[in-house]
Amino acid sequence: MSQQSHNSNTSSNAIALWLYGCAFMVLAMAIIGAITRLTESGLSMVEWRPLLGALPPLNEAEWNRVYEMYKQSPEFEHKHFWMSLHDFKQIFFWEWFHRLWGRLIGLAFLLPLLYFWLSKRIPQGWKLKLIGLFFLGGAQGLMGWIMVKSGLVDRPSVSHFRLAAHLSLAALIFGALILSARAISKPQSDDYHFDKLGLAALGCVFITLIWGAFVAGLDAGLVYNHFPKMTPDHWLPPEADIDPLNNHGWVQFTHRVLALISFFVVGAYTHMRKAHAVGAALLIQIGLGIATLLSAVMIPIAALHQAGAFILIATLILSLYRSKKR
Repeated sequence: MSQQSHNSNTSSNAIALWLYGCAFMVLAMAIIGAITRLTESGLSMVEWRPLLGALPPLNEAEWNRVYEMYKQSPEFEHKHFWMSLHDFKQIFFWEWFHRLWGRLIGLAFLLPLLYFWLSKRIPQGWKLKLIGLFFLGGAQGLMGWIMVKSGLVDRPSVSHFRLAAHLSLAALIFGALILSARAISKPQSDDYHFDKLGLAALGCVFITLIWGAFVAGLDAGLVYNHFPKMTPDHWLPPEADIDPLNNHGWVQFTHRVLALISFFVVGAYTHMRKAHAVGAALLIQIGLGIATLLSAVMIPIAALHQAGAFILIATLILSLYRSKKR
């Protein structure tokens, strides 16, 4: 192996390691975001300060200022009117930490990107793709604030559609980071293509994740906590209003059906391609989903369930890249 080829491989491996690290931070962000939502902390910060907001309140006067702002919000007026300043500090922490972690992801991506760019170590054809990933991360931060704003006007909760957009964009960024890292570390020739069954499996998981966000945004996981039936006597939600986008029972039922479809499609891919890691991730995720339901959305289990969706996406993408054939 020539010295130039060795240096190229070293650079590619370093860039791949950096991207995998960023993907891990996004996975951690999914867990932090789940805890933020489940503890009803997401609307505790009613202002968006991209720079100054990185610091928490540092004195009692600042704490009182942000607390008074929160007291003007619909969530405090309708749900958290009982909260003292001490209680408010606890929910404020998770939203602040959620936003801080987002800023850290941005720095963890931007600073190494500048280093690799200036040292001319980025492989040919990857500069624009990596810049695109950076701006996609910026769009995610903006989408997060758009989501929060929906709960600051006249309702004590965020729009479940905006929550789904926020989570879906996070999953898209996560998948793109995994795919980019894999492609840079193990480049393949143009004669290869993705496995169509694997792409179908990935699509099923992604759509199921969207409905999972609908369930979370509507707190629909708190109703019908039986399995496999919706109630001890009903396979279907008893509500007459069949609305899989807005009705709590039917949103949860739709998520269950999509999870079942994903189970069979991903299971078929696992069996036919001998993708054992995908199969393991699938079984764990299904188990976490059922446990989340039966526990009436216990926070640790629900947070792991959200993380499980990202891990399943990662294993699928890595398996897809390995199994590319003519």
